[in-house]
Amino acid sequence: MTQLDSKKSLSLPPGDRGLPLIGETLSFLFDPDFGKKKLKKYGQVYKTNIFGNDAVIMIGADANQFLFRNENKYVVSSWPKSTRILLGELSLVIKDGNFHTSRRKLLAQAFQPRALNSYIPKMTEITQQYINRWLQTKELTWYPELRDYTFDVACSLLISFDNASQTNLASYFETWSQGLFSLAIDLPWTSFGKALKCREKMLQELETIIVDRQQQPKHQNDALGILLEAKDEEGNSLTLEELKDQILLLLFAGHETLTSAISSFSLLMAQHPDILEKVRKEQENLNITENITSEKLKEMTYLEQVLKEVLRLIPPVGGAFRKVIQEFEFEGYRIPKDWTVQYQIAQTHQEKDTFPNYQTFDPERFSPENMADKQKSFAYVPFGGGLRECLGKEFARLEMKIFASLLVRNCHWELLPDQNLEMITIPSPRPSDGLKVKIL
Repeated sequence: MTQLDSKKSLSLPPGDRGLPLIGETLSFLFDPDFGKKKLKKYGQVYKTNIFGNDAVIMIGADANQFLFRNENKYVVSSWPKSTRILLGELSLVIKDGNFHTSRRKLLAQAFQPRALNSYIPKMTEITQQYINRWLQTKELTWYPELRDYTFDVACSLLISFDNASQTNLASYFETWSQGLFSLAIDLPWTSFGKALKCREKMLQELETIIVDRQQQPKHQNDALGILLEAKDEEGNSLTLEELKDQILLLLFAGHETLTSAISSFSLLMAQHPDILEKVRKEQENLNITENITSEKLKEMTYLEQVLKEVLRLIPPVGGAFRKVIQEFEFEGYRIPKDWTVQYQIAQTHQEKDTFPNYQTFDPERFSPENMADKQKSFAYVPFGGGLRECLGKEFARLEMKIFASLLVRNCHWELLPDQNLEMITIPSPRPSDGLKVKIL
């Protein structure tokens, strides 16, 4: 029996394929307990049908390690049709192989330590402006405000476009985001149809910004400036169409998931005042009298633990997709070519052997003595892993830390009563009623 024949004799993973055409897409998108139910019924490897494709969900550190280490051998990056179309065919996350590698190197320049250090003053300034406003408002629905805040930071630092949250670009972006993970049905009333129209409007706005910058003699030191100066291996500059798609991706990466992360921090601190008090004590002991510096940020070790636990308990991205390019075996099951695989971040962060009492918010997991994130390869993956680990990871960590430090030093806040704190999970986790708070 050949190796191929022996694979063919293996069974497919257990599971259901759901309804004709749409499979289990609706349950996958809108049932917050979909994953838990499936895990309980079938275990850590199961089949389904989502976004029009046969798919296998693979959960856990071992699954992550297998997928990350076999990128371009058994699997390549894949996204639902709606996501591919709305991000754009030239977007870094859609591409594979050498093109992906070369473009990733170019974009990574915007997130090198020197670039990140240069972002600290502006990040601090925008954060303080928002905090001052919230202190005057006193009672507010926080999540929409946090979206404005991260959008302003992203646009200011990545394309030097200030107060972007008060422009049409922000409203287009909001509608576009809502369609990223949807059924790709282009009708005027569908999430996807509305998002597609807003993508075109956003690209027009970005084109105006890019063309204006191209005509300036010196490019500013931001992500757009870096891309305008960039040359590929043949010495060619990026085309206008590619610049638009890559900038759109950077804005998404620097905004959507970050809003989720800092709103989760704000919620969890309100729910765990004892931990918040420890964060506050550390900030007081650091005695920051002037601007935040990278040296002071490194000293915020307990805050670092807290933020790691926020990202473990409520990861901004629930998982990611791969396409099978060569049939393989995993855990005794046959995974066919052309199927979709999804690895799960949220479920991996609940593995009991690495994270005992996983439902408890416990920053001590990440203390120097415990270091839960170092116990097992790819057991802690809030930013993914392998060749496609989140490019803006350090940008996100920097903004979270600055936001948390300034918020804790300037404010006290509490949750308002009679609100629904259950999480909507698509496209990123957020409280159902938008996180209503009183800020003092």
